[in-house]
Amino acid sequence: MGSILSGSTKSLANKPHSVRGYGYIAAATFLWGIAASLGRAAFTGRLLPAGQALQIDPLILSQSRTTFSFLVLLPILVMRRGWRTLRLPPADFGRIVLLGVLGVAASNYLYYLSIQKTNVATAIILQYTAPVLVLLYMVARGRQKVTLQRVSAVALAVVGSALAIGVVGAGGFRLNPVGVAAAMLAAVSFSFYNIAGHNILARYDRWIVLLYTTFSAGAFWLVVNPPWKLEAAHYSGLEWGFLLVFAVVSVLAPFSFYFAGLQHLEPTRAIVASCLEPVFSIVIAAIALGEVMRPVQMLGMVVVLGAIVLVQLPDRAAGEGGTVVEPIE
Repeated sequence: MGSILSGSTKSLANKPHSVRGYGYIAAATFLWGIAASLGRAAFTGRLLPAGQALQIDPLILSQSRTTFSFLVLLPILVMRRGWRTLRLPPADFGRIVLLGVLGVAASNYLYYLSIQKTNVATAIILQYTAPVLVLLYMVARGRQKVTLQRVSAVALAVVGSALAIGVVGAGGFRLNPVGVAAAMLAAVSFSFYNIAGHNILARYDRWIVLLYTTFSAGAFWLVVNPPWKLEAAHYSGLEWGFLLVFAVVSVLAPFSFYFAGLQHLEPTRAIVASCLEPVFSIVIAAIALGEVMRPVQMLGMVVVLGAIVLVQLPDRAAGEGGTVVEPIE
């Protein structure tokens, strides 16, 4: 696994690439915010006209997201590029499989497990300690220096996320040991696919990486939850239609943007920018579902935005003018 996490970061002084990277990350987090509100609406009876709530198991929700994304993306890439262009050397195939299973599938499942055992506030704030883990890894490997700017940006991102999701208030933390452990492992997994994905995306375009990560995650879920168990659930056509739409909105489209962002940004900058997800989730839920935003949540949004502005500024203490990955177009 060391090889998938290793790699060098190429330095570019081209600021438009950095701006484009943040734009991609923002688009991904915006779609994840839409997906969060879509899921809430579906499971609380506010999506369908009759007020009917969809009865979909969280495991199948996780499984269908990656499986449907792969089934939609594969024929598109085959028609546009042909089978031969989709082949990978065995070593790189193995690395992307690890990215799909230990990164995408694991972070998704562990996050939902944490929500089940604790609550949304506990799960998301512990998962969003991932920027700290990424910074520690990058420093330990000698790929970044510890600077006040970087540490401050990461700290602001974590604190802002906590405020935005309402940790301070009625919900608060719920410290179930299994739930806490799952959330922390989700943070490790989230960190892993930011670092490993950044390195792989330096060699392959995002569509190839997305194809194989969704394939490997989908294959993993088929082992965990075989097809006959899916059939036994007896979902309606409406429910399968929702799962297809949810897969596109929550995985296929946002991950294509997020991987594009990782092609332009170093992992620390990308994962700090990903803290926009709880911000967008709160704002979209307020607009679409009428959920009330409290002042402390608004403060959290401002803090997260401040962290993103801070982390993208040139870090003179580290002697750089913006470190990004050379994009693959």
